[in-house]
Amino acid sequence: MNIGIVNDLPLAVEAMRRVIALRPEHRVLWVAVDGAQAVEFCAAQPPDIVLMDLVMPKFDGVEATRRIMALETRCAVLVVTTSVGENLSHVYEALGAGALDAVDTPKLSEDMLGDKRQALLTKIDQIGRLLEKAPPERRRIATPAPRAARTPLVAIGASAGGPSALATLLSGLPSDFGAAIVIVQHIDKVFAEGMAQWLHGKASLPVRIARAGERPQPGVALLAATDDHLRLTNEGLLDYTREPTDTPYRPSIDVFFDSAAEHWRGGLIGVLLTGMGRDGATGLRTIKSNGYHTIAQDEATSAVYGMPKAAAAMNAASVILPIDDIATELKARIRAAV
Repeated sequence: MNIGIVNDLPLAVEAMRRVIALRPEHRVLWVAVDGAQAVEFCAAQPPDIVLMDLVMPKFDGVEATRRIMALETRCAVLVVTTSVGENLSHVYEALGAGALDAVDTPKLSEDMLGDKRQALLTKIDQIGRLLEKAPPERRRIATPAPRAARTPLVAIGASAGGPSALATLLSGLPSDFGAAIVIVQHIDKVFAEGMAQWLHGKASLPVRIARAGERPQPGVALLAATDDHLRLTNEGLLDYTREPTDTPYRPSIDVFFDSAAEHWRGGLIGVLLTGMGRDGATGLRTIKSNGYHTIAQDEATSAVYGMPKAAAAMNAASVILPIDDIATELKARIRAAV
């Protein structure tokens, strides 16, 4: 893969070069020393992946990511910063702008098998798998669950750009929202707890990680919290599973959407937000084909118009809406259902 490095520190650039050199199939296409140069290079010579620092001259990595996502030649962005743990708020902003993941910057002083070097290489490999051509679509058929006057469920899927979209959506819902909410966001498990806390600070209703064995409850938003897939069991309880193992998306939105369509005994609304790839599109179609309402985010407000575009192409969305209008749609639907 062709890789662009965005960092103004020569030692950090050299450390990343050495990590990239561990894979003969990877090469450094260019190095940018500030956010403005990174955007210019992505427009002229788009790489497969951009390794983006957060703190730089001209404008920072968050703004650079936002502008790269606005290009026709948008690229996959991996945040590589001195300390992810000390910059979590900026990391979530970058993820909200369209970055796919984040990792600490490796150091030249580390040996070739150092933890930070291996972590960076693993992240690059994971994103590479996401960028590969999607496997042939599998037709998923779920058996509709019997409908009853029970708690409605809003199932939400998001990927690149998801944190900001989720913050906007959740901030528009009241604290006494009459439906349970379960969110599957493509994010490394090490960020899940922090992201739940970050979203909790943006929302009127509580947001926390989803625990195996619990039942979604009205007025609470639960976030998938591991690299395993979140699903609903036949009893309507949340569970984590390694299967299927062949999907590059972990946790998979399709897996949760399919299980919700099959096992939730109550009203159901599927929502698919911004994201790279097509995960969630088939699951959203399953929800719709079982007679439930489905929503996809529109192109204009999506940081990355991949997943909702795939859903629109297969007629999986009952409605396609700007992110600012989705909360209003949900409130109206839930008021009519309860």
